[in-house]
Amino acid sequence: MFKYCKGDFSMTNSRSSCTTLIVGKKASIDGSIMIARNEDHHDTIDPKIFVVQQASDVANRTYHSVHTGVTVDLPSKAMRCTYVPQADPSVEGEYGQASWNSDNVSISATESVYGNPRVLAYDPLVEDGIAEDALNHIVAPFIHSAREGVEFLGKLIEKYGSAEGNGILFADKDEAWYMEIPCGHHYVAVRIPDDCYAVAPNQVSIEDIDFNDPANYIWSTGIQEFVNEHKLNPDREGFVFRHIFGTSNVKDRVYNTPRAWFIHTYLDEEFYDEPTSPYLPFINKADRLLSVEDVAYCLSSHYNETEFDPIGHMGTEASRKRFRAISLSRTQESHIMQIQPEITNGSQAIQWLSFATNAFTPYVPFFANVNDTPKAYQYSPNKLDTNSAYWLFKLLSYVVESHYDTFADKDNAYLYEMQSYSRKRIAEVRKAVTEQKLTGGALTNYLTEANQVTADYVLTKTRNLLTDLLQQSLSFSKMSFTMDKNL
Repeated sequence: MFKYCKGDFSMTNSRSSCTTLIVGKKASIDGSIMIARNEDHHDTIDPKIFVVQQASDVANRTYHSVHTGVTVDLPSKAMRCTYVPQADPSVEGEYGQASWNSDNVSISATESVYGNPRVLAYDPLVEDGIAEDALNHIVAPFIHSAREGVEFLGKLIEKYGSAEGNGILFADKDEAWYMEIPCGHHYVAVRIPDDCYAVAPNQVSIEDIDFNDPANYIWSTGIQEFVNEHKLNPDREGFVFRHIFGTSNVKDRVYNTPRAWFIHTYLDEEFYDEPTSPYLPFINKADRLLSVEDVAYCLSSHYNETEFDPIGHMGTEASRKRFRAISLSRTQESHIMQIQPEITNGSQAIQWLSFATNAFTPYVPFFANVNDTPKAYQYSPNKLDTNSAYWLFKLLSYVVESHYDTFADKDNAYLYEMQSYSRKRIAEVRKAVTEQKLTGGALTNYLTEANQVTADYVLTKTRNLLTDLLQQSLSFSKMSFTMDKNL
C-alpha cells in the first residue's frame, strides 16, 4: 500500500480553511443535489454579508483582485448572482464564497488544499494569479452548467495561474462536480456519482483519474505529460491524483483527516477506519438517503458523542483537544446549496445559510431566484451590532458556548424548531407560487419578499433566545453569596 511522504509542509497559503460535503441526487432523500461547505477564517471575527449582484452587460469587462493584483478578462454579459462576501472587501478582497446564478448553477469556493513540494517545484503557485477572493466573482455570473463551470475556470487557471491551492464545488439540476487546483496551472475535476456523497477536509482528496472517461473527469492540458516528465507518480500503476499532487503529514492527521473520518462514520454505519488514516475515501455511499438536516449536522459537528469533542465530557482533556473540529468559533458562515430537479416552478434552488458558529446557529433557507436579500443580512459593521444578522448569530454562539452545559438544551430546542419551521416555510412558499401561477419578475419579487419574512421570523426567535440566555447568565456571577432575602 502506498505511503505518502512524511514532510511537515506549510499550511499557510490561504486565509481560510473549510470542510466540504457534496451529495448526489440519488443519494438524497428528496432527489436534491447539495454542495455544502463551512467557511472558517483565521480570525474569530470576520464580518460577512449576503447580497445579490444584478445582471449586467459591460463591454471589455475585467475583474481586478485587490488581494493578488491579477486582472482577469471576462465576458461582457453577466447573470444575476448571490454572494456571501466580506462586509469590507477593501483590504483582503471580496471572497464571494457561495453563489447561485439566475440559470440555477451554483459554485462554492473554496476548499483550501495543499500541493506537495515535489509538484510545486515544477509548477509553483503564481503570486499574482487567481485566488479565493476572486473565484466566485469571475465564474458564477458566466456559467450555464456545473460542467461548464469547471471548464471555464480551468481555462482561466491555465492562462493566469493559481495563487493558492483550492477546491471548488459546482452544481446544477443534473450534476455535482468537485475541482482541485493544488499548484500553479494543473487541476482535475470529478463528477460526483449520483448515488454517492463526497467529503473534502482541506486536503487534496480526488483519487483515481480515468483519462478514458471525459464525461466524468476533466483535467488540465498536458497533466499526464507533466507528471511523466518530472517522474511525480509514486504508484506503480494508475493515476491517483492525491498521491501525486497531495500531502499526508502530521498536520493532515491532526487538522484534516479526522474531520472526514467523523462524517464518514455518521453517514455510513459500516464505515470503519482510524481518524488519522491516510486512506479515507473521497467518495462513498451512505447507509441511508441523506437529508439537508444530515448535511447540516455534519458541517455543524464537533466530534459529537466521541472522546474528541472539545465541549464534551468523554475521554480526557488531551483527547478533547487532539483534533481540529468541523464547526469552530472562527466559522464565519456555512452554506448548503440545494437544488431539487423535480421542482420546476422557479423555486428549485435554495441557499441555506448559517452565520457564525454553526454548531449553535440555524441554517436559514433562502430562495435563490431573488433580486435582493433580507436587510439584516446585508448589514455587518466592524463593531458588534445586533441589527446585523452576522453579529446577532456571533453573539448567540459566544453566549451558548460560554455556558454550554447549561444552555445546550435550550439552544438545541431552538435549532430543532428552526429546522421544522424551515421545511414548513419552503413548502408554503412553493405552494403559493404554484397556486398563484407566478412567473418571471412577479415570481422573483414574491420570493424576495418571502425571504424577508423568513429572515424576520428567525431573527426574532434568535433575539428572544439570546435575551433569555443573557438574563439567565446574570445569575452565574462568582461575585454572589447566599443571603437572607430580608437583608
